[in-house]
Amino acid sequence: MEFRPCIDIHNGRVKQIVGGSLKDDGNWAKENYVSSQDAAFYAKLYQKDKIKGGHIIMLNHKDSAYYDETKQQALSALHSYPGGLMAGGGIHTENAEEFLKAGASHVIVTSYVFWDGRVNYENLNRIKNEVGKERLVLDLSCRKREDSYYIVTDRWQKFTREKITEELLDELMGYADEFLIHAVDVEGKASGIEKELAEILGSWAKIPITYAGGIGSFEDLQQLNAAGRGKLNVTIGSALDLFGGCMEYRKVLEYMKK
Repeated sequence: MEFRPCIDIHNGRVKQIVGGSLKDDGNWAKENYVSSQDAAFYAKLYQKDKIKGGHIIMLNHKDSAYYDETKQQALSALHSYPGGLMAGGGIHTENAEEFLKAGASHVIVTSYVFWDGRVNYENLNRIKNEVGKERLVLDLSCRKREDSYYIVTDRWQKFTREKITEELLDELMGYADEFLIHAVDVEGKASGIEKELAEILGSWAKIPITYAGGIGSFEDLQQLNAAGRGKLNVTIGSALDLFGGCMEYRKVLEYMKK
């Protein structure tokens, strides 16, 4: 299990939000923390500590009045740490190369691939051909409905009909270098992990997977490590002291080294 840092950008500011609260209407989200630092500050910090594989997520829709500010923050962070961070949020074939040239190690794609409730294999093949499998990460962030986890899109607002199953993961691994999976119902709540989801992912784990959502303590990290069989990487957001939480960033790095 490796620590993968995050930089979430909303309305041009680095924030931690409650994931399920995000709304395009009014550019609104329930905020846990709004940083006084810009995205480049965090990118330089992660670079100094030699932490790779983190992700920048742009949380505004391309039609938002704040999109340009959010995008500029993301590009600034990528320029500050070339090759160290991935970029996601509204990525498609027409803009992917811009983020890669700015310094992204990978681009992260969701809504462009999961279209009209299903996997759009035409778009999936397009983005794979555009950037290469080795530079593509699929965001399979999901929410639970009834007894299954379903992929959600459009800044986690829309359910697809695609369930997180071994069969789906087997199919999609042929297109991507890694998966990024937010457990959206606990994202930003620091209230504990989605253990069942972690078990599903850990029992599969044929390519690298970064799990995000619900980490609020070192006990949660232990539970994730056990449920994921030590095969999942982890992102910590609102609980980290960098973002106003109680888990000390330096202690997290020390813990992960052990």
